[in-house]
Formats: sequence, C-alpha cells, structure tokens
Amino acid sequence: MTTVLLVDDEKLIQRSLEKTLLRAGFDVLTASDCKSGSEVFSKNAGEVNIAVLDLNMPGFDGMPKTGAGFDLLDDLKKKKADLPVVILTAYDEVSRAKDAASHGASAFFVKGREQGLVELIQKILNEK
Repeated sequence: MTTVLLVDDEKLIQRSLEKTLLRAGFDVLTASDCKSGSEVFSKNAGEVNIAVLDLNMPGFDGMPKTGAGFDLLDDLKKKKADLPVVILTAYDEVSRAKDAASHGASAFFVKGREQGLVELIQKILNEK
C-alpha cells in the first residue's frame, strides 16, 4: 500500500484531495501545518512513500508563511533524503516551480485538478 503525507491548511482542499487519493487506492496521512506535518511524518516515516505539501501555510511557529512548504520539505528531506515531494500551490507561477525543484521537490502541482495529482503521484512513484 502506498502512503501519502498530505499537508494543507485549507480544510476543504485537504478533504477533497484526501478523498481523491483514497479513491485512487492510497493510504493518506493528513496534517494542516509544518509542525504537525513534521510530527506525523516522524511517527510514520517508514510508511510514507510520498509527501504532498501546500506551499503557503502556517510555518513551524504556527504563523502563516509564504513558502512554508519549502521549510517542511527541507525538514522531511533531512529525515528521509529520498522522499519524493510534490509542492501544491494555488498559483501557476513558473518561478515558484523552479524554487520547488531547487529545494529538492519532485514536482510542482497547481491545485484544482485532483485527478492530475493522482497521475503525477503514480508517475513519480513508478520512476523511483
């Protein structure tokens, strides 16, 4: 079974993505900010195959932060260097996509096309 760590502070988006991933046959662990995402990952590191992180959410201090997803990505990569990570954002910004790659993300995905996310996750995991 493939386990996805999904971290997004927007409850409706998190629930929608979680349902989509569950329907696609993934196990899903959810968190809503950097701190809880890091904690959930630490408890389940052996099971998590891929992480899907919102770009803008509360950071480790609990305050909303632009680019907080990169902080969490860095944290997760310290714990599991080969973990594939997809950065989610509401905005299709090419410069952000380049930032995601430079932080070690496997891919960058714009919210709103859930089925595309499932295909992207399957593609990344098949390449591993």
